[in-house]
Amino acid sequence: MSLVSGPGRGGAAANGELPAELKLHIEKHVRYIQSLDTRKDELEYWLTEHLRLNGVYWGLTALHLLGHPEALPRDETIEFVLSCQHDNGGFGAAPGHDAHMLYTVSAIQILATVDAIGDLETRGKGGKEKVAAFIAGLQDRATGSFAGDKWGETDSRFLYGALNALSLLHLTSLVDVAKAVAHVQACANFDGGYGVSPGAESHAGQVFTCVGALAIAGRLDLVDKDRLGGWLSERQLENGGLNGRPEKLEDVCYSWWVLSSLAMIDRLHWIDGKKLASFILRCQDPELGGIADRPGDMVDVFHTVFGVAGLSLLQYPGLENVDPV
Repeated sequence: MSLVSGPGRGGAAANGELPAELKLHIEKHVRYIQSLDTRKDELEYWLTEHLRLNGVYWGLTALHLLGHPEALPRDETIEFVLSCQHDNGGFGAAPGHDAHMLYTVSAIQILATVDAIGDLETRGKGGKEKVAAFIAGLQDRATGSFAGDKWGETDSRFLYGALNALSLLHLTSLVDVAKAVAHVQACANFDGGYGVSPGAESHAGQVFTCVGALAIAGRLDLVDKDRLGGWLSERQLENGGLNGRPEKLEDVCYSWWVLSSLAMIDRLHWIDGKKLASFILRCQDPELGGIADRPGDMVDVFHTVFGVAGLSLLQYPGLENVDPV
């Protein structure tokens, strides 16, 4: 799956004007995603190889939410995922790339989505226990945090990803979940949000990872829901879009990070859903498909999946329901 941007731009039709009626162009988004892996003659295709496996997950998820799970060939998808696996059980972004937590999580999510976790046993390197051991080996048992790879960078994204993947493999028992929860709590801030690490600025993306980790661990009782809900609802701007932190521009991807967090703490009604849905729809390319970060910018698969996922959380007609965790 290519991370190449464009060729279309969000919002305008060929005549440069917004369509009179805003609607979700499902079929065009499906064709856009299907076309991404045909653009191998473009430099950007190769410059984004370090995101290839993530891109497959984003495209596949968007297609499932759009009601077209068959739009990507299942056998080829599984074969590509398994080609990215290392002998240590972890997965790289593409064949030949180093194993990392983020790509390993995407690999497990993809296999779970296409009902192919069992292929780890028959065609993978060491079965699901080997993958889980790779993930568990990245936890710092003293702090509960997780590194992304053997080089040791820690981030709340890696902690959430570890619990997400291990829960899909039914092997969370291999890590110290209580210590992980304690680390998440250490990332909490006075404003109700969470940062990438203890003491770091609150950010909507990190809020999602921390709240999601607590949801998987069954410890949402630790969240100050009203305080966090207030901070998250303040992310909505006058044009309906959401930003990731104060004084930043709106971006379609926060339609997922913010909304999913609000959904997990039962505060989804604290933002104006109609204004947000309208903003997301204005970011579509109504002719070639795909969704951009904001109107006028080039579309890409990253913003396409998170725009569609945001609309799903808003119960937009014609979409499959998405799990906010």
